[in-house]
Amino acid sequence: MGLPHVLALPFPAQGHVIPLMELCYCLVDHGFKVTFVNTEFNHKRVIAALSAESTVRQLALVSVPDGLGEEDDPHDLARQTEALQNTMPRCLEELIEKSNETGEPMTCMLVDEGMGWALEVGRKKGLRSAAFWPAAAQMLAAILSITELISRGVLDAHGTPIPEHEMFQLGPGMPFIDAAHLIWNLIGDERSREIVFNYFLNNIRVLDVVDFIICNSFKELEEPTFSYAPKILPIGPLPTGLRPSRAVGYFWPEDAACLSWLDEHPPGSVVYVAFGSLTILRRSQLQELALGLEATGRPFLWVVRPDLAVDSADACPDDFKDRVGNRGMMVAWAPQQKVLAHPSVGCFVSHCGWNSTMEGVRNGKLFLCWPYFADQFLNQSYICDHWKVGLSLTPDESGIVQREQLKSKVEVLLGDAEMSERASSLKEKAQSNTDQGGTSFHNLKRFIDTIKAANP
Repeated sequence: MGLPHVLALPFPAQGHVIPLMELCYCLVDHGFKVTFVNTEFNHKRVIAALSAESTVRQLALVSVPDGLGEEDDPHDLARQTEALQNTMPRCLEELIEKSNETGEPMTCMLVDEGMGWALEVGRKKGLRSAAFWPAAAQMLAAILSITELISRGVLDAHGTPIPEHEMFQLGPGMPFIDAAHLIWNLIGDERSREIVFNYFLNNIRVLDVVDFIICNSFKELEEPTFSYAPKILPIGPLPTGLRPSRAVGYFWPEDAACLSWLDEHPPGSVVYVAFGSLTILRRSQLQELALGLEATGRPFLWVVRPDLAVDSADACPDDFKDRVGNRGMMVAWAPQQKVLAHPSVGCFVSHCGWNSTMEGVRNGKLFLCWPYFADQFLNQSYICDHWKVGLSLTPDESGIVQREQLKSKVEVLLGDAEMSERASSLKEKAQSNTDQGGTSFHNLKRFIDTIKAANP
């Protein structure tokens, strides 16, 4: 009997690749071989970002075409979803067939829910299957409830929010969600919205074939959701980016020099600012943010991606770097889990992507929330209103978060002992869930044992 062999397929976005790759390393640790499939475009970025000492033993990184042409915008979600479904199924079939020919047959498909259509490929080829959801379980529960939301009058038959009913709650104790923040309602034109809505509708229809729907969350974090949707099993928090010499799945090379810079500062003193892989801000906002960081008088570590500014490559006011000197460090990309695990980081100014949210929670950090897109607004609600471990930053009438607000909320946040205690309590619960005997540990073991039992 050979090693159990899993075909893993993330949705082609940074926030999806990282947690699925971490889950695959958990499988490798339990004796699995994994073939991890990225699109050609993302595969090149992941390979280029690998550090020299990275190893991928028993985890093969492979690529397939995404069906987009050179003239296509890779951020056009409607065009991307059409192209993926037209091009990738046959490519995945060929990978499965090739593995049979080489004597290392695949036994299971582990598919991002955003690529749910691929589960049909697995069924066709006789593979067991599981779906992975990299965001909040509550958002998946909302997507799985599309039909119910239509019958309740929250959405029309095309997924469009119905005025006066767009704020909805799935069940008691669960956060309210604005239907306007469901991903398909954030796409530009009506045809694109309909394409993406139907894409999600088709994805949830094929979930009936899966043995598991697993997610990067933990029981206490979203307890009402797991009661409402018991088929969703939490296995988190996944320790993304903490394994030595392992590929992380970043699309940009990380700047590890910031870790030694953090060593120079006292515990709880540094403001860490990072907005993930997709957020873009106007130059005027970035300059205001820079002045706000300067005004705090505190050391700060700021991740400024090359494409963070929508209208300029220069995010900083004149002489800003000279004025702040060594008190501020700016990097293009950071090893975020290691940064958030560092004791000198006191608070996290975040776009509230779920990976960032989980990484902050598992390290007991406080948040200043600056959501940009889609489920990030739900995550902000969790952080500020339900877990009460952060504060929100609110743009003014011109759409700008002013420097004075940033300065004052940093001071309030870092002076709130009760909030710090709640953050420490969440950190302890996160750890106890992944320790032997914890709920996430048990769910992951059940998933692994089931797949192993299917190995021929």
